[in-house]
Amino acid sequence: METWLLIFGMALITFAIRYSLFAFPELRFPPLVRQGLHYVPTAVLSAIVIPAMLMPDGQQWALNLSNAYLLGGLATIVIAALTRHLLATIGGGLLVFFVLRGLMGQLPL
Repeated sequence: METWLLIFGMALITFAIRYSLFAFPELRFPPLVRQGLHYVPTAVLSAIVIPAMLMPDGQQWALNLSNAYLLGGLATIVIAALTRHLLATIGGGLLVFFVLRGLMGQLPL
């Protein structure tokens, strides 16, 4: 019962925060806040992806050339910087990652 109460409470808080922006349409953020909010998606994505690249097993650092996650992530960064194209970045990064995993014999078959 306690778990369901926590889930319901989190859902209620999340809904209230998001609904407040629709309930008060005249609410305007200062330019500095708007500028800061522009970087939130990048920061959140980085906080999720970078630990997975550096510690794929979740236990130890894997800063070596046998880490397909790290090499694929670095290749994805290079592709994004060169092309500035979202689909090319996603597709190229996945392609490099799976090719590396295949060459290293790390693909689960």
